[in-house]
Amino acid sequence: MTRVKTMTRMAAALVVAWQGSAAYAQSSVQLYGAVDAWIGSSKPLGGGQAWTVGGGGMSTSYWGMRGRDDLGGGWRASFTLESFFLPQNGRAGSFDGEPFFGRSAEVSIGGPYGSIHLGRIVSPYFVTAVLFNPFIDSYTFSPTVLQTYLGVNGQGLIGGYAWNNAALYRTPVLSGFSADAIYALGNQPGNAHKWGGSAAYAGGIFSLSVAFQSQPFDTTPGDLNAIAPGYSRQTAVMVAALCNLSAVQFNAQYQRLSNDISGADTTVNGVQLGFVVPIGDGKALASYMHSKSSGASQASRSTLAVGFDYNVSRRTDLYAAVLADRASTLSSGMTYGVGIRSRF
Repeated sequence: MTRVKTMTRMAAALVVAWQGSAAYAQSSVQLYGAVDAWIGSSKPLGGGQAWTVGGGGMSTSYWGMRGRDDLGGGWRASFTLESFFLPQNGRAGSFDGEPFFGRSAEVSIGGPYGSIHLGRIVSPYFVTAVLFNPFIDSYTFSPTVLQTYLGVNGQGLIGGYAWNNAALYRTPVLSGFSADAIYALGNQPGNAHKWGGSAAYAGGIFSLSVAFQSQPFDTTPGDLNAIAPGYSRQTAVMVAALCNLSAVQFNAQYQRLSNDISGADTTVNGVQLGFVVPIGDGKALASYMHSKSSGASQASRSTLAVGFDYNVSRRTDLYAAVLADRASTLSSGMTYGVGIRSRF
């Protein structure tokens, strides 16, 4: 694949995955989204088996609106509003208690020197996590997403995929290099703030990204400490790489989560390896991740997922996948099923 094709693909992936930037006319508003539902069997770690019709086999269903107003001189103002929903029952949100515009709610202004975004913003760490694993943002079949956000020993990445009360600066792309920096306020006296960012390169057959974030456990003063004193701050680092050789795409990620807890500090190290093989109008997917905690917690988790995703049209794909999950202190898990995803 040529340099131009690779960069075009990565740019398109950013739009689909979470960035909400695209080519627009002088002034425009767009409605877009995806509906994803699957049927199969689910047995989580330590749980029982259940047959289910669920949502979000390959990606969580959502709808969104984005608009852009060209201001002249290379400057533009834009907004993005995106909301999750569950197609299996029609409920709003991807889980109980999620904000209505839980996926994204932001306004921005940008130009030749980059862009500033304000609102509820997808974290750069999440973008690096999903773009560099074969199953992207699947909370059903992606080993990276499951181990990052559900954890190895019950404590995964805190703060979620999107940050409230956030400000983000995004650089322009220069010779394939770009960077994001995000800072979120507590909006209450005494609240500790959180920050993070990423630096990425996309060119030729290689793409690289390094992401970092740091945030307190207790985002509401006195909330967590009233129940479990001593919880302080979590820091996370992810290094990710992608090599696209046309016939096969290789993915790799390394992650380190450090939990500062008085008398019980814990560190989790994890590695994900995967590949994508185009086959006709479809692609075969495989991903394996192993993580191990040290310090106050001694636990490990290994997750393997394989699948096939077939495009029946430009907007619709059919897929089948299976995920096997093992952890040191829980009974093993197994999830498998087939699904349909339609984009609009």
